[in-house]
Amino acid sequence: MKVKQLVVGELEGNCYLLASENELGVIDPGGEAEKILEEIRKAKAEPKYIINTHYHPDHTGANEKIRDKTGAKILIHEKERDFIGFKADEFLKDGDEIKIGESILKVIHTPGHTSGSICLLGQGFVLTGDTIFKDGYGRTDLAGGSQKELENSLKKLSGLLKPGTSVYPGHGESFQV
Repeated sequence: MKVKQLVVGELEGNCYLLASENELGVIDPGGEAEKILEEIRKAKAEPKYIINTHYHPDHTGANEKIRDKTGAKILIHEKERDFIGFKADEFLKDGDEIKIGESILKVIHTPGHTSGSICLLGQGFVLTGDTIFKDGYGRTDLAGGSQKELENSLKKLSGLLKPGTSVYPGHGESFQV
């Protein structure tokens, strides 16, 4: 799977394009829909899903524009249902698998930043949204946040991530565990 990072929006969120075979996943399109759509065109792959790691606008702001232009389905964790201001096509839960081309992303429910925060575990990499950053972790003082749940999620991830795993966070630089 090829991973391309785009920095979008006022809060400089990381949007990722994941390509496998001739299919594409768009992770956390937080803004600048035209910039993202241009990169989708360059990828020459069919957008299948728009996947949100959580409901905050800096991760969901361009969802509907991209869905309208591409027909990709919007996926978000079921615990974000009451917080979203857009129509999700499917709701995710822990352990779900999302197939893009020949690659599989496993949904890891990591509440704490929000009640429905997720990470997406692929072959040798993980997309963490605002759960983990290079130099810290996501804040817990917004609606749906919980410091205790975030601490439990970090423990859960530490048991799942193997040394050498590439980590692609929702903001800032990628890094390896």
